[in-house]
Amino acid sequence: MGIFHPVSEAEISRAIISEFSKELHELIESDVAIIGAGPSGLMAAKELARAGHKVVIFEANNYLGGGFWIGGYLMNKLTVREPAQKVLDELGVPYKAASEGLYVADGPHACSKLIAAACEAGAKTINMTKCDDIVLKNDKVSGVVINWTPVSALPRAITCVDPISTQAKLVIDATGHDAVLVKALEARGRIKAKGMGAMDAESSEDLVVEYTGEAYPGLIVAGMAVSTTYGLPRMGPTFGGMLLSGRKAAEVAHQLLTKTAVTELPKVRIA
Repeated sequence: MGIFHPVSEAEISRAIISEFSKELHELIESDVAIIGAGPSGLMAAKELARAGHKVVIFEANNYLGGGFWIGGYLMNKLTVREPAQKVLDELGVPYKAASEGLYVADGPHACSKLIAAACEAGAKTINMTKCDDIVLKNDKVSGVVINWTPVSALPRAITCVDPISTQAKLVIDATGHDAVLVKALEARGRIKAKGMGAMDAESSEDLVVEYTGEAYPGLIVAGMAVSTTYGLPRMGPTFGGMLLSGRKAAEVAHQLLTKTAVTELPKVRIA
């Protein structure tokens, strides 16, 4: 007799298929669909789920966290500027002062804590899933069109794999520099993305938080998608702007869903 209870391969497969199918069926409609599980998307998901909203994150990769895992230049340390270290305090992530107002933390530790916080708040994630398009109803973004990520790697001659659609009261574009949903609107002449500006970390973080919000009815932009949308500078491997942008995106979404006032963030300086 072995250590583990006897279970057949068929039982294991049925458990996976049954639970995944049940969850996907439930998540086809949500309060907020977040596209991208980087730091801004995860932060928004955590805050919105904690507030009681039904939240689903669609992530194209097989892992969550985006660049939050590895920092810059494949060196897995990340930096945040004051006051964003308060988010690390909330998550229980240890950090050190690198210089006045600048803090450094371990990327894998911070990322795993943020992922856990989003999951524990009740946010659900479907990964290996790309957003192919948007759902537009009455000139409002009302959902996203999704397909398995591996489908995009198939030869064009055999890619007649239709996607499926989801519905959401609000959608958050947290797809980073690519700004996938903004680009989908741009392709239809509904919005004009200005493209991301050159590196200027000091001004970029303030501006990204400042401009985070509803870029088109039903679509909120967060994180580096904000820079691409509005032509703001890029910020490189410092992540305070991502975290506070995600929090502000959640506050804007909560306001739109409940018709309540936005909770005010710490004041940001516009360069």
